[in-house]
Amino acid sequence: MSGKKRHNYKNLKIWLLGIEIAKDISDILVLFPKHEQYDLSSQMNKSSISIQSNIAEGSSRTDKSFSHFIDISLGSSFELATQLIIARHKNYIDDITHQTIENKLEEFQRMAMGFQNGLQ
Repeated sequence: MSGKKRHNYKNLKIWLLGIEIAKDISDILVLFPKHEQYDLSSQMNKSSISIQSNIAEGSSRTDKSFSHFIDISLGSSFELATQLIIARHKNYIDDITHQTIENKLEEFQRMAMGFQNGLQ
């Protein structure tokens, strides 16, 4: 087990921010039209949950492997950002809601990239 450093994901700021983003998404999805339940709503829910789930899963791995899970988490955050744009275009969310969550996603992305650089 030497050389394997584990991270407590519950103490990581990127994980905590991911939880906050998932909560925000959950809160807005209840307002979406019923016909989006298995389409955009489902995709946004999965993307938002994937962000912190991959951080948690990767935290038990080696730093090199953890870095890969951070990549997946970042991918989910960019996917969610795109889905937010679609939701805005469909008028499911207003500009303020879109910008608020977009800002959190951008902050997450900066923090996650910085954290990932520290792993290497």
